[in-house]
Amino acid sequence: MKHFFNRRDSIVTEALDGLLRTIGADDLARLDGYPEIKVILRADWDKTKVSVVSGGGAGHEPSHAGFVGKAMLTAAVSGEIFASPSVEAVLAAIRSVTGPAGCLLIVKNYTGDRLNFGLAAEKARAEGFRVEMVIVADDIALPDIAQPRGVAGTLFVHKIAGHLSETGHDLAAVAAAARAAAADIVSLGISLSSCSIPGQPHEERLGAGDGELGLGIHGEPGVERIAVQSAEKLVAIMVERIAARLDPAADYALLINNLGSVPPLEMALVANAVLASPLADQVTLTIGPGPLMTALNMNGFSLSLIRLDAAREAALRAPVAPHAWMPARAVRAPAIVTLASAPVRHAAREASKDAHTERLIATICERLISLEATLNALDAKAGDGDTGSTVATGARSVLDRLDTLPLADPAATLGEVGDILSKSMGGSSGVLLSIFFTAAAQALEGDASVSKALLAGLDRMIFYGGARPGDRTMIDALEPALKALDSGGLEDAAAAAQRGAEATAAMRKAKAGRSAYVGSQLYGVVDPGACAVAEVFAAAVTLLAAA
Repeated sequence: MKHFFNRRDSIVTEALDGLLRTIGADDLARLDGYPEIKVILRADWDKTKVSVVSGGGAGHEPSHAGFVGKAMLTAAVSGEIFASPSVEAVLAAIRSVTGPAGCLLIVKNYTGDRLNFGLAAEKARAEGFRVEMVIVADDIALPDIAQPRGVAGTLFVHKIAGHLSETGHDLAAVAAAARAAAADIVSLGISLSSCSIPGQPHEERLGAGDGELGLGIHGEPGVERIAVQSAEKLVAIMVERIAARLDPAADYALLINNLGSVPPLEMALVANAVLASPLADQVTLTIGPGPLMTALNMNGFSLSLIRLDAAREAALRAPVAPHAWMPARAVRAPAIVTLASAPVRHAAREASKDAHTERLIATICERLISLEATLNALDAKAGDGDTGSTVATGARSVLDRLDTLPLADPAATLGEVGDILSKSMGGSSGVLLSIFFTAAAQALEGDASVSKALLAGLDRMIFYGGARPGDRTMIDALEPALKALDSGGLEDAAAAAQRGAEATAAMRKAKAGRSAYVGSQLYGVVDPGACAVAEVFAAAVTLLAAA
C-alpha cells in the first residue's frame, strides 16, 4: 500500500506539529522533548480544575490529540504508531497539567497502556500528585474474555470526564462518573480490510469476499471471518450481538465511528441502516458518523453505545472546543417536503391539431430513425457508437406522443418536445436538446419569430453545454443553419447545415463532447451529431419541395 510520509521515525511528530499548525487557535501546545516526549496539551490550562489525560499509540487520529481542548482532554500522550507511549512521556504530561485538584488518567485496556500509564500514575503519586486512573474495556467481540479491549467507546468517557472537570467537579466525582460510564459502554467493529502501516510491508489477509467481525483498532485480526454482503445484513449481525448486551428498558447514545477509509457516502448509508434496525428503538442520541478513533486506513466501522441518564446526556450534549469532536444530536426521522406542482403556464397543454406541423415533425422523426445505423457507425469512430440509437429513441418517443402534442400552439409544441427528449434520450444530448427546445419555446411565447426563438434556444444550449462552433459537435451544423434561417430561408439553412457538418470532418481535434477524449483518428470523419442536424434540415426541405 502507498502512503504519504517522509521518514518512518518522524511520522508522528510531524503529524502532531501539522495539527498544531492548522487548528487556527493558540489554546494548544506541545511539550518540549520530541521525539521521546509526544504530548499535546491545553496552553490555557490553569491547573485549578481536575486535569483529564489520555493517549495511546498513534494511528487512531483524530484520537487522541484531536480531542484536547476546553471541556474534553487536558492533554494527550502519543506513542509511535500502535505503540503505547513511554512512562516518561505520561509522567511528563501529568506534571505539566496537574495541580492541587488532581488528575484523571483514561486508559484503553491494552497491556502496554495499562502498564505505562499505571507506572506513571504511581510515580506521580510518589511525587505528591493526586492521580486516579480509569480503564475502558468496551469491546464485546469476545464475550467471555477476562480483559476486553478498549476501543472507540473510550471517547464517551473522554467527553463525560472532560465536561465534569470543566464544570468544576472534584477528582473523586470525575473519576467515579468516568468509571461508571466505562462500565455502561459496549462496542463492536467490522471491517472489509486490514490496515497498513506506513513504511512497513503490507499483505492483505482478507480475500475479496471476506470481512472481519470483532476486530481491534491496531490491525489485529477479528474474532470471526464473515462473508461480504449487503450493509443492512452486516449491520443486522452487529445489532443482534450488541442488543444482547443492552438493558432493554434503557435509552442509549450511539457513536458511529469510521475506522479510517470508509467513504462518507457509505458511512451515511451505514448510519441509516443502524437507525432503521431494531436498535434504533433505544437510541436517542447519535455521534457521527465520522472518523473519531480510526485504525489508520482500515476499511471498516464500529458502533459504540452508552447507557444514558440525565447527567450523561447533558455531558454528551455540552459544547467543546476541539473541532474533531462531532456534536451529539437527537435522532430524527427524515423530514419530507411535498413536491411543488408546476405552475399552470408550464403544465402540459391540451392536444390540438395542425396538419403542416404534424407532417413536419413526422418527416423529421422518420428520417432520424432511418439513420440509426449510419449515425452509430460514425459515432463508433469517435465514441461508443450509440448516437444513432440515442437520436432514434428520442425520435420514436416524439412520434409516439404526436397525437398528444398541442400542434396548433408552436411554443407549447416546442416545450413539449423538449420535455419528451429530456425523459427519453438520456445522456448529455437529451438534456442539451431539451434546453434548446425549452428556451426556444419561452422566446416564442415572448413574441419572438420562430428563427429568433430557435437562435435563443441555441444561445442557452451553448451557455449550459459549453461547446462552441469549431468544437466538433452538433453546434457546428446548428449555428450556421439557424443564422441562415434567420436571414434567408429553409433551403439556405439546410445548405449551411450541410456545410457545417462536412467541415467537422476536417477538424483534427474535438474540444467538447465525448470526442474530446479521442485523438487524431477523427480526421476525415463527420461528427455524428452535426450529421443528424444536417439531416433534420434536409428532411424539412424535402417536405417543403413536396408540398
